[in-house]
Amino acid sequence: MTDDETAAVREDVIESIERSAEVYGLSRSAGRVYGVLYFADEPLSISELVEETGYAKSTISNVTRKLTRIGMVHRRSSEGGGRRVRFAPETDPWFIIQDVLRQYVDREMETTQRTLERALADLDQRDGAHVDRDRERIEELSETYERLQTLLRLTTNHSPEELISAIQAADED
Repeated sequence: MTDDETAAVREDVIESIERSAEVYGLSRSAGRVYGVLYFADEPLSISELVEETGYAKSTISNVTRKLTRIGMVHRRSSEGGGRRVRFAPETDPWFIIQDVLRQYVDREMETTQRTLERALADLDQRDGAHVDRDRERIEELSETYERLQTLLRLTTNHSPEELISAIQAADED
């Protein structure tokens, strides 16, 4: 395969990462920066990312800050202790998924559970035609969220291999 053909394959993958980034609520530029870093032979500086992507320095700064915050990119010091910051990708997708689940999904689920608990407490103080029906529906929703939180904890505390093995063992029973 020629260098041009290899570059075309790499570009296809980077474009796919861009599209995936949008699905997960990130910008296409975040997907491109991550993709460029993923294929880089070594960590890249902001100026190198500007050159590689064609994005403005401010865009690269914002994107690298966001990607660093969600664990997709790691800041590295320059060789020899220089002040220039370089960025390297997190290359373990499972780690990224677990981190996003912990940071965002878990927080949203906890917030929703607290809202459901308050709603049930409010309903305990009320009378009316729909109180029992609403209580039942909220309790069902709360139980669903509890099961989802259990799944989330299992997902964030175990490797894919451990989860697959446990599911396969359960299927054999």
